[in-house]
Amino acid sequence: MSVFVLVDFDGTIVRQDATDLILERFALPEWRAVEQAWVTGRIGSRECLARQIDLIRATDRQLDALIDELEVDPEFPAFVSLCRDRGWKVVIGSDGLDRVIGMVLARLGLALPFVSNRLVRTGSDRWRLDFPAFNEACGVSSGTCKCALTRGATGPAILIGDGRSDFCVAASAQWVLAKGQLAQHCRERAIPHHEIANFAEANSALRMLFAGKPGLRRRSARRPAVTVDVSRA
Repeated sequence: MSVFVLVDFDGTIVRQDATDLILERFALPEWRAVEQAWVTGRIGSRECLARQIDLIRATDRQLDALIDELEVDPEFPAFVSLCRDRGWKVVIGSDGLDRVIGMVLARLGLALPFVSNRLVRTGSDRWRLDFPAFNEACGVSSGTCKCALTRGATGPAILIGDGRSDFCVAASAQWVLAKGQLAQHCRERAIPHHEIANFAEANSALRMLFAGKPGLRRRSARRPAVTVDVSRA
């Protein structure tokens, strides 16, 4: 069985939200007002992120030192191995920053494709954000549209995530392993899911799936596939 595994990054692979940590440490205080505008629904996620990144004042060295502090779920490499042993394709889909994801994967020695927002340096300590995977029709207005990624899968899709940027794709993935806000969202909307706290529990859920045991709830509906390139140069 060909399976497409879409994994969130911030709060899932790493236990913190890297973008929030960067803003708290390096952004001008105005970033909190922008955050409040997003929380209250006055602006979308993409506009919020773009405006906040404009407020960061940090050098490459400062950013990279913070990224080195991020705590990775220790069972994530084992999760990747379980999927690869089955021939499943693992892709990271994130509304976070490519620089962060790339550095963490290099630290782990993992070569995985990922789709995310692109952090671009515009000066010695100034940055902007590009959105190569933005979809105007995305219901959550995220910089990265994750539902478009799973629509491009050639087989069933598994989602592992924790937050708002995963809401749209949770409605269409065949299996959802959810924590945090995503688990609450699935409960409130009666979306079939398996609640997890970490990748140790995700690995146990995968083994149940391999063994064909009950307990991992699956959606029966499939959307028509469209071609979406999830490779990275």
